[in-house]
Amino acid sequence: MTESTQALGNGTILVVGGGISGLTTALEAAEVGYEVFIVEKNPYLGGRVAQLNQYFPKLCPPTCGLEINFKRIKNNPRIHFFTLAEVEKVSGSPGSYDVTVRLNPRYVNENCTCCDECAKACKMEITDEFNLGMNRQKGAYLPHEMSFPSRYVISPQIIGTEDAQRCKDVCKYGAVDLDMETRSMNLNVGAIVWSTGWVPYDAGRIDNLGFGRYPNIVTNMMMERMAAPNGPTEGKVLRPSDDKAPESVAFVQCAGSRDENHLPYCSYICCMASLKQATYVRERYPDAKIYIFYIDLRAPGQKYEQFYQRIKEDENVFFIKGKVAEVSEDPDSKGITVTAENAMTGEKIHQTVDMVVLATGMQPSAATAKLPADLTYNADGFIVNDFKKGGMFGAGCANRPADVMSSNQNATGMALKAIQTLVKR
Repeated sequence: MTESTQALGNGTILVVGGGISGLTTALEAAEVGYEVFIVEKNPYLGGRVAQLNQYFPKLCPPTCGLEINFKRIKNNPRIHFFTLAEVEKVSGSPGSYDVTVRLNPRYVNENCTCCDECAKACKMEITDEFNLGMNRQKGAYLPHEMSFPSRYVISPQIIGTEDAQRCKDVCKYGAVDLDMETRSMNLNVGAIVWSTGWVPYDAGRIDNLGFGRYPNIVTNMMMERMAAPNGPTEGKVLRPSDDKAPESVAFVQCAGSRDENHLPYCSYICCMASLKQATYVRERYPDAKIYIFYIDLRAPGQKYEQFYQRIKEDENVFFIKGKVAEVSEDPDSKGITVTAENAMTGEKIHQTVDMVVLATGMQPSAATAKLPADLTYNADGFIVNDFKKGGMFGAGCANRPADVMSSNQNATGMALKAIQTLVKR
């Protein structure tokens, strides 16, 4: 392990997480004169937003916002970023933190031109994590077409194999470096913003909703990847069992949220995500029927309420107020029957559809892997900010469930709080 130490001084801010909140925090701080370091565990910046097909409020593709932010990062010498990197240890106090960062090998250096020759030479395939395991990709790969940095990755799974050597041999630019090793870097910073984001709640843990047992039941993030032009189906919304265009789709709200056995809180984004995804289906298949099973619908804000009202006017979209009790599959057609009690009429509903989308909840990443720092969490794993103490702050979905716009607003505030820590000391 190679040790690399950089003493940056306590006028520097560390941002942990390079998703939309982390990027916003870093840019806001750097553009008013502060040195910022971004540490991101994935091989690319952009986080969860990069996986979306569209996001509110304008239904923009992720290229819309991320491309601008990436350009701002490129043009700002005060921002330094590390991908495939993780914070291992934090010590110290507000104004002076010593941070140990582990830098994992990419096995591809800055000479990479994204020519794709290494992927063509590679025979082994691995699970495509960016597409949530819905397809496989070569062991040498570009995480996605908008990846920043725009550089290939050699999976550790093929290191030591003939495939890895093939990748090196075919590269004309000397970009494949199979001798890269994990190393550590030490930073001294004045403030830390934890923008560690969120993970979709594991739908496989919700026994009554059939995820993992029936192929035509998918999660809302899987639907985003299906609808995305760079997704596993190239933007086609298809039934996983037979690649058929669905004639009917049911959306099951609060899949794991507002449930004392899973996530007791409202995840904030799920209602609007399902309404948005209903438009994905209706745009592609004008005759398709949509059934939305909900407990309550949350449209936070005037623009969201207007969007909800527009969806309600669609004669092919049906809203059923009732919690889904169970689902079952027809073994021949692979259709899914959703069973729920209509809370308005008391009637028991048995609705058979081609495909079901579970609106799984938003769980903070820190709930499944506690961060290596002296932070306070609430019972659900979200970071509780101590503004009196200062120094370290949770931003975006590390702090509370939020959509992209709310995450950006929160991240701007946390950039200011980090700057205040530096100014006070």
